[in-house]
Amino acid sequence: MNSAILAVSGLFLFQADSAIKPGLHTRSVEHEDVKREYLVHVPKNYDAKKATPVVLVLHGATMSGWIMTLFTGLPATGDRHNFISVYPNGQFATWNAGGFPGGLVKRKVDDVGYLRKVLDDVDSILNVDKKRVYATGMSNGGMMCYRLASEMSDRIAAIAPVAGTLALKKVDCKHPMPLLHIHGTKDFLVPFNGPANDSKFFLFESVEGSLEPFLKLNDCGKAETTELMCKNEKLKILRTRHPGKDGCDVVLYKIEGGGHVWPGRGTNPAFLGAVPLDLDANEIIWEFFKKHSLR
Repeated sequence: MNSAILAVSGLFLFQADSAIKPGLHTRSVEHEDVKREYLVHVPKNYDAKKATPVVLVLHGATMSGWIMTLFTGLPATGDRHNFISVYPNGQFATWNAGGFPGGLVKRKVDDVGYLRKVLDDVDSILNVDKKRVYATGMSNGGMMCYRLASEMSDRIAAIAPVAGTLALKKVDCKHPMPLLHIHGTKDFLVPFNGPANDSKFFLFESVEGSLEPFLKLNDCGKAETTELMCKNEKLKILRTRHPGKDGCDVVLYKIEGGGHVWPGRGTNPAFLGAVPLDLDANEIIWEFFKKHSLR
């Protein structure tokens, strides 16, 4: 009898939370005895009766989920295309994406476990399409996308890192992983060709080195490169598509002359380098994501 009461109570609680209104909301989960907040944006046309895609948006180092909503403008993109966007907060304003040697590795914050709990919490209040959960991120957040692809491939359908490369020694995806990567060749924080050979502090791959494991994983064929229009004459945009088996493509947007930036946004600080304002990263990322679902 008590179990029946609990079940009914749980149903009413779920129905109440399912009535969450469109807009930006603050939520929190507890992980490793730490209460950690995140933001979730519910699109204006959200229908609780329909399963809706989710995009995890991971901030760069020293940033936060709230800053990422402003920096990328993805809440507005979610409104246009009807997807839920989620903005977690890394502990110490960073993500444990790998890439740090020596003593820093000992500070092993379980961000993969935290992000699992975030997705669980979102699923408890909204009607989530579990086969269409994606991850994008900037810089250190982009690096974390690669870690999620490797260690949370049971829940992530595709990733789209921006200005962030692979920082793991090994990729261990359980299935082919569609990948879209956007990067400038004059990125001084996460260099296109990787850190200097004598670097003892940063350990992460070049852009090409980051793509390589996924080219093999996705059984990609011959690359197709297209030059895109760019109003800024100092920049050149090359899109290279590596067609993958069963549509699991690996796509690179190489911005020759571009800095450590989120393309299409005027919110990029000038010191981070040149940004192609006519290349809308948000639209490109969503167009890529919507083609893929979890296998």
